[in-house]
Amino acid sequence: MNKKTLMSDFILVRPRIYINDNISLGPGKIDLLRAIDGFHSLSAAAKDLGIPYKRAWLLIDTLNKGIGKPVVITSTGGSKGGGSVLTPLGKKLLTWYDKVEANLNEQSQQDLHDLEKIIFGDN
Repeated sequence: MNKKTLMSDFILVRPRIYINDNISLGPGKIDLLRAIDGFHSLSAAAKDLGIPYKRAWLLIDTLNKGIGKPVVITSTGGSKGGGSVLTPLGKKLLTWYDKVEANLNEQSQQDLHDLEKIIFGDN
């Protein structure tokens, strides 16, 4: 197969996975999980992503309840302030999603190249 490099760095596949009727796992929740893992703070993660804290909290609450096991654990206040950390399950979800996303993008290279030609023309 002739492997072509995309001219654009912003054409990629970002999957949304539906798990029963309870939850979906897609780019928004994954980006939030990744930000929480980096900042160790739901508030800082929400601010970094430009979403309201309440929306971020609801996304995590939906994920925790939908899966039936926590993916994020939060603690409040105290002398050192609160914090949020991913559980081992949360870390596994991030790793799994990154692998699936990479696989889908690799398998979709020709289709993405075709899309690039449609949008930007032949170069």
